[in-house]
Amino acid sequence: MRTVYLVAGLGFVGLGFVGLFLPVLPTTPFLILAVGCFSRSSERLETWLLDHPTFGPTLRGWREHGAIPVRAKLAALAGMAVGFTLFLLGSQPGPLAIAAVALLMASGLAYVFTRPSH
Repeated sequence: MRTVYLVAGLGFVGLGFVGLFLPVLPTTPFLILAVGCFSRSSERLETWLLDHPTFGPTLRGWREHGAIPVRAKLAALAGMAVGFTLFLLGSQPGPLAIAAVALLMASGLAYVFTRPSH
């Protein structure tokens, strides 16, 4: 199982890296999953992520307190607003699709904004 967790962790790091360049793909959730996988497979890689100068504080805050920084919450809000706008303008959806996407995004934002901040 260690190998499975190691491969999954490396995959999540890869997806997080891609998310640095694509605004619709989030980085932090993939890194949270990666550090969880590394905790079961590679202490060295887990430590590397937790001590990373850019991502480490956010990952430690999540691990210790389930906290999301205010800046990340605002980025999630902005990203979803842009994504929803592009969805409306680019696909000409019907009312049911609009409601479904709005509900899904609102649920995600509700979760993010109900987490503690740090």
